[in-house]
Parts: sequence; C-alpha cells; structure tokens
Amino acid sequence: MARKDVDDLSIPQEIADSLCSCGGVEGLVDQIPSDQMFEQMQGWYKACADPVRLKILSLLMVQPLCVCVIKAVVRMADSKLSYHLNILKKAGMIEGEQQGQYIIYQITPRAKVFMEKEVKRYESEKARDE
Repeated sequence: MARKDVDDLSIPQEIADSLCSCGGVEGLVDQIPSDQMFEQMQGWYKACADPVRLKILSLLMVQPLCVCVIKAVVRMADSKLSYHLNILKKAGMIEGEQQGQYIIYQITPRAKVFMEKEVKRYESEKARDE
C-alpha cells in the first residue's frame, strides 16, 4: 500500500507507519486466518458453549465410546443426548462409526488438539489467578 493511500485513512501516524511496513491493509489481511477458518472456529466455540458437550468431548478424549456409556455419564434422555451429539458432529468435532448395533463415537484429531489447548489455557489462567 502506498504511503499516500495510508495517509488518506483517518488513523494515528504510528498506525499508518506500521501498516506501511506490513504491506498496508492488504498485507495486514494476508496475515490473519481465512474467513473459512473463522467460521469453523465459530462453529467449534458454539459447539463447546454447553457444559454437556464439553463433558462429551472430554470423555471421548479418553477413549472412543458408544452412546450407552456416554448416556450413563451425562445422565440424560436419548433425544437430548442425540441433539448434543449431532451438534458436535456437524461442527466436525466428533465422528461415529457403526459397529453392529452400536455407534462408536470418537473425537476428531483436530478437535482433540483444540480441546487439549483449551484445557491447558484454562488451567494456566486458573493457576495464574490463584
């Protein structure tokens, strides 16, 4: 971005200088994640916005499980559990595989990394606050 273009913006001089050094507004945009990644992140954060779904993800981080085991831990009706599992599936955080009469759910590799990072971040912030 040319200096003239940055000067046309009504911004502080320090910000204008910084923008010029990173390639202007276009250069700045090139350094952030794609809109597609933001949409996926939004879906994941929405999926994680419910404590039941966080508990399900935590269970599946330990091992793949069938619905009956998940149900025994979260203690809810089949229809409500199905609702939560579907949200996690649509977000791409879990996947289910039919094995005979059972569906075995497991957390996806990317969701596992995401959850591990979130748990570490939470524990780090909690320890810092204590």
